[in-house]
Amino acid sequence: MTKPSTNGPLNNSNEESVDVAQAVDQLHQQLTALREQLAGVIVGQHEVAEQLLIGMLCRGHCILQGMPGLAKTMLVATLASLTDLTFRRVQFTPDLMPGDITGSEILEEDHTTGKRIFRFVEGPLFGNVILADEINRTPPKTQSALLEAMQERQLTVCGQTYALPDPFFVLATQNPVETEGTYPLPEAQLDRFLLKIHVAYPSRDEEMEIARRQTTDYKFETVKVLDEDQIHRMQSLVRSVVVADHVYNAALDLVRGTRPEEGTMSPELQNLVQWGAGPRATISLLLAAKARALLNRRCHATTEDLIKVALPVLRHRVILTFNAEAAGVDADSVLNRIIEQTPSLSKKNHTAKNS
Repeated sequence: MTKPSTNGPLNNSNEESVDVAQAVDQLHQQLTALREQLAGVIVGQHEVAEQLLIGMLCRGHCILQGMPGLAKTMLVATLASLTDLTFRRVQFTPDLMPGDITGSEILEEDHTTGKRIFRFVEGPLFGNVILADEINRTPPKTQSALLEAMQERQLTVCGQTYALPDPFFVLATQNPVETEGTYPLPEAQLDRFLLKIHVAYPSRDEEMEIARRQTTDYKFETVKVLDEDQIHRMQSLVRSVVVADHVYNAALDLVRGTRPEEGTMSPELQNLVQWGAGPRATISLLLAAKARALLNRRCHATTEDLIKVALPVLRHRVILTFNAEAAGVDADSVLNRIIEQTPSLSKKNHTAKNS
C-alpha cells in the first residue's frame, strides 16, 4: 500500500505564498503607475499621496488639513480621475442641510394613474469618492448626517435604509487657521477618519515647478489606472499581510501609552494629555501599517511601518489639556515623545516625522 504524501499542506502553503507574492508585485506595479500619473498633475506632496493610498487600501476615510492653495482638492479629484470610481464634491456651507447630501423623498404624480407617490432622489453621498470640502464650515446637524455613512456605509432616510456604493471613501478638507464661521468636528466624528493628513507647504524647488506649470501651457493627460475590481482585490490583500506578535504588542503599547490612566506616561506628558486614543485607533494603526507594507512591496508589517503611520492615525484621536494648548504644544510633538518612550518601538532608532 502506498503511503499518503505528507507534503500536501506544505505544497499548498508554498503555492499560497507564491500567489500572495505575485499579487503584491502586481499591486506595486499598479500603484507605481498611479503615482506616476499623480506626479504629472501634482507637484510634490508624496507623503500626502501615500497616506491617501493607505486610506484607499484600508477602506478608510481621510481628513486633509492645510492652508488654502496647497492642491488638496486637486489631489483628491485627480486621484479619483485615475480610477473608474464615481467622484462627488460637496462644498460644505453654513446653510447646508442633511437632506442636501443624503437625498430626500419628493412627491411625484403618476400621469397614467393620477396617483401621487413618494420617490427617493439620491444625494451626492451616493458615490464612491466623496470630497467633503471645508467640512468644518457646516453645522453639527449636517456633519452628523455623515456618521452613519462613514461607519455603516448606509443611509437611513424617512425610515428607509439605503446601501451606499462599494468602495466608499469620504475625503474631507479643512483650513487649520480659520475659526470664524466654523464648527469644530466632534470627537466621535473625528474618530471615524482613519487618517488625519497634514498638507504642508512645498519646498522651494517644488514651488518653482508649480509656478512654471501654472504660468505656461503645460498640460498632462491622465489615464485611468485602476478599476473597481482591482481596488477590491487590493483591499482584500491588505488582510493577508503578516503581522508578528511583537508588532501587535508594539501597536498596543503605543495606543495604550496615549492614555494617562494607564500609568505609563511621564508626569510631564500626563500634564499635557487629557484623553488618549481608543481601541479603534489600534485597529486603524495595524491596518495602516499593513497597507504601508504593501506600498513598499512587502508581505509583512514592521514596527517601522507603525511609526510612519502613527501621527496621521493618532493626531486627531488624542485630546490635549488646556495646559498643552496654552504652552503651544501640539498633538504631533506629544505623540513623538510617547513614541520615544515606548520601548517596543526601538526608540533609539526611530522617530516619527511630522507627516
